[in-house]
Amino acid sequence: MSVLDDDLLGDVRGRLGVQDVDDAAVGAALAASGRVLGSDALRELTRAARAELAGAGPLQPLLELPGVTDVLVNGPREVWLDRGSGLERAGLDLGTPSAVRALAVRLAALAGQRLDDAAPVCDGRLPDGTRLHAVVEPVVPAGAAVSLRVLRQSTLGLDALVAGGAVPGAWEGLLRGLVARRANALISGGTGTGKTTLLAALLGLVPHDERLVTVEEARELAPAHPHVVPLVTRRANVEGAGAVGLTELVRAALRMRPDRIVVGECRGAEVREVLLAMNTGHDGGLATLHANAVEHVPARLEALAALAGMPRDAVAAQAVAAVDVVLHVRRERGRRFVAAVGVVDREQDGFVVNAAARWDGASARPIVEDERAWEQVTGRWEA
Repeated sequence: MSVLDDDLLGDVRGRLGVQDVDDAAVGAALAASGRVLGSDALRELTRAARAELAGAGPLQPLLELPGVTDVLVNGPREVWLDRGSGLERAGLDLGTPSAVRALAVRLAALAGQRLDDAAPVCDGRLPDGTRLHAVVEPVVPAGAAVSLRVLRQSTLGLDALVAGGAVPGAWEGLLRGLVARRANALISGGTGTGKTTLLAALLGLVPHDERLVTVEEARELAPAHPHVVPLVTRRANVEGAGAVGLTELVRAALRMRPDRIVVGECRGAEVREVLLAMNTGHDGGLATLHANAVEHVPARLEALAALAGMPRDAVAAQAVAAVDVVLHVRRERGRRFVAAVGVVDREQDGFVVNAAARWDGASARPIVEDERAWEQVTGRWEA
């Protein structure tokens, strides 16, 4: 079998120039190299060359495994992956610490970032949307440490989530009603709990005559809806210019005649713009938020709003007026499910989010914790 050596890779790179690195272009460049290649060898070399030129090189096959969410490199023989049920060794040998560093530097360049002794930390996105975080010496003892997060566009509908046990059947009518009656909802949860999956499913319920404007750091939302305008942030280039953040995009979305504004994840000062939008006639808005429990949502909102200079009492006033329902998702034993439905209430010194009902992901029916709050939620929003 032919091997993708440095000479062949260099020849292919020279033939491609600045054009898009897709399978057809790489295959044509390999065929034009003069090597005698059978169809199987050409297919394998095309895959390997594309991984080296526009992908994660030797890590690319791991990223393409079904169910993989993260690939982590701690050293040449310390490669791990997560398929959703915990970390496992990948059994991959990357050679030497210098080879790991070279790989990290190449990935940073693909993401349009700089990674060297003067800038030893890189945070960016690869061309396919994979999130990259890498550090090199002197931040790590030798070589580099690389973290890759696979972003898979969420296309499951609410019916599929109910059938798969991610949403209890007793709450399906409520979730449909939240969308139909234009509730402003936050979806909270930890990393990898399925916030984006639930958000995409809810967006699939939006009437098709409405215009959705989505704002994300990397495009993960792919709702089954005919009118979606996706806005994606852009990081600064190696000169430190050209950045477009979430705050700017939320402001831009307000001027794009949206029927609904959707923020893939509130993680900074843009939370102020989101709350203001929900309080100025842009109802039916949806956003996700990192929080370990539904009761922790106020603390998280206050911390993010503080980055925008909002005082605590202003955050409380905006949140109580803007947010109708909080849906909290969890991941346990490899399963992701909606664990709580929360409501926002004002307190003398701020605001709280209390669970009106909870579900453990396994019981036949959820448990109602606050009868008054649950009746208030279902009476107003349930379809």
